[in-house]
Amino acid sequence: MLANKTALVTGSTSGIGLGIAKSLARQGANIVLNGFGDVEGPKAEIAALGVKVAYHGADMSKAGDIEDMMGFAAAQFGQVDILVNNAGIQHVARIESFPIDRWDAIIAINLSSAFHATRLALPSMQARNWGRIINVASVHGLVGSAEKSAYVAAKHGVIGLTKVTALENATTGVTCNAICPGWVLTPLVQKQVDAKAAALGISNEDAKKQLLGEKEPSMQFTTPEELGELAVFFCSPAGANVRGVAWNMDGGWVAQ
Repeated sequence: MLANKTALVTGSTSGIGLGIAKSLARQGANIVLNGFGDVEGPKAEIAALGVKVAYHGADMSKAGDIEDMMGFAAAQFGQVDILVNNAGIQHVARIESFPIDRWDAIIAINLSSAFHATRLALPSMQARNWGRIINVASVHGLVGSAEKSAYVAAKHGVIGLTKVTALENATTGVTCNAICPGWVLTPLVQKQVDAKAAALGISNEDAKKQLLGEKEPSMQFTTPEELGELAVFFCSPAGANVRGVAWNMDGGWVAQ
């Protein structure tokens, strides 16, 4: 379905980003990976799916790095047809004690990076009259949680950016939508599980149950594979008139 298309997925060396990249690769899209940590493993996983893969190590808090990455993707594969803005970090603290540098970093990586990548991807998508911009927001783009002020503010911002991007391109073949996961067992969330287990002196399994029980009625983690399949739907002909939605995959979190 996506043969000869190129997808750039930020924050894609692990977790949700890698899951989405793999789902798009299975449909034939060439992939540009971005992120920190192990790079060769994810590259090999994508290459094994029979598509071309490249990597750019842009620091998503820096506009100049993002410009380099978008230029690199165009040089490697001709253009970016599918942009998945997924890069994100987290810090948990009450507002009055929230470190200013952490606030700035979260806004830069979780929100501003999506703006920069989008503004750079749009002209070539508009010229070809086809493009898909998929912003990985969060259930926290729809509801709040205590001690996550920067993350919740950034993710609400991502949904606002999604709506405006969709409206500005509503009469074209370029769509923009947001995916809003609930709990996904990524390395980021596993850290929160470990911290809860340590703080309460309980097992990792019990900590997972407690984490899910607080918010997610299904008592199941959403998987990166499920999120990847939703991204594939947005890129399919069936998704052509889905514009500006914030689609939650959250086990019933915001239905409560």
